Amino acid sequence: MAALTAGTKAPDFSLAALDGSKFSLQDALQRGTVFAAFFKVSCPVCQYAFPYFERVYKAHGAAKVTFVGISQDNPRDTKAFLKEFGVTFRTLLDDPNGYAVSNAYGLTNVPTWFLIGADGTIEMSSVGWAKADVEELNRKLSDAEQSAPRPLFQAGEEVQDFRAG
Repeated sequence: MAALTAGTKAPDFSLAALDGSKFSLQDALQRGTVFAAFFKVSCPVCQYAFPYFERVYKAHGAAKVTFVGISQDNPRDTKAFLKEFGVTFRTLLDDPNGYAVSNAYGLTNVPTWFLIGADGTIEMSSVGWAKADVEELNRKLSDAEQSAPRPLFQAGEEVQDFRAG
C-alpha cells in the first residue's frame, strides 16, 4: 500500500520533463485527471509494469487524463528505459540527489502509481504490480469517458496477478 492513499490530497509539484519542458501538477489538474507513475530503471517490477501502463495510456491518453512517468534516474538511463520498454508518455525527472517528489508522496518502493482527480485528491494508489489495480484503473478511466473498458491484456497472454515493488 502506498504511503499516500485514496482520499488524500496530492502534494503539488513541478518537475523538469525529459524533453526539457516543465510540468506542473497544478496546471495539469486544470485539464483533468493525472496518472503519475514513479519508477527506477533498474527495478525489474517497473520493467514489467511500464509496458502495461503504456497500454493504458494508448487506451485513454486522448481523454482528459494526463499521463506522466516520474523517473528516479538520470536522463540518459531514463531515455534508454523508455526506448527499451516502449514507453511514449511524458516522463519527468525527480532529482536523484534528493527525490523531493518521491519523498513528498511517501514512496518506499517502485513502481508506485497514483490516479489524481481534477480536484487534487488521490483517487487510486498502487505499489508494485497488481493486475487487479490496473484493471480497476482501466474501468475507472473508461467510466469517465462513458465508454466500455478497452482490453489491456491479449488473449493467451500470461499476466501475473501480483509482483511486489
